Amino acid sequence: MSEQQPVFSIEKIYLKDLSLEIPNAPQIFLERESPQIDVQLHTKGGAVDEGVFETVLTVTITAKLNDKTMFLVEATQAGIFQIRNVAQEEIDPILGIACPNILFPYVREVVSDAVTRAGFPPVLLNPMNFEALYQQQQQAQQAQVAPATTH
Repeated sequence: MSEQQPVFSIEKIYLKDLSLEIPNAPQIFLERESPQIDVQLHTKGGAVDEGVFETVLTVTITAKLNDKTMFLVEATQAGIFQIRNVAQEEIDPILGIACPNILFPYVREVVSDAVTRAGFPPVLLNPMNFEALYQQQQQAQQAQVAPATTH
């Protein structure tokens, strides 16, 4: 019996959610200083159907000037991927590393476009190391499980 070739394909990439807030407009547009930019990233993935998975990449960007929020953007980019003939233990890393790498350029463009349309200079997200992010999430999950099992 011949072993089947692994299958990985992009079925659909879509913007799942987009939120933009400018709580201190219009006064905030009179400010000339550059804001402090805080970027938060979150990924999650899971099965949708047999051999079909969704990965969701959420980016939250908060720009503050002193204690005032200039703008807050939250974009959730998602993708549906076909993953077949792959060992079960390889699915999570694919959903946590490979898929977010595919989604990142899309969410980066959405964020830049939204911020520009809001009247601010574009925010260009730096490339992300999703492998490191994935490993941090794995370690955090193991740390949460470990104390519960020790007596």
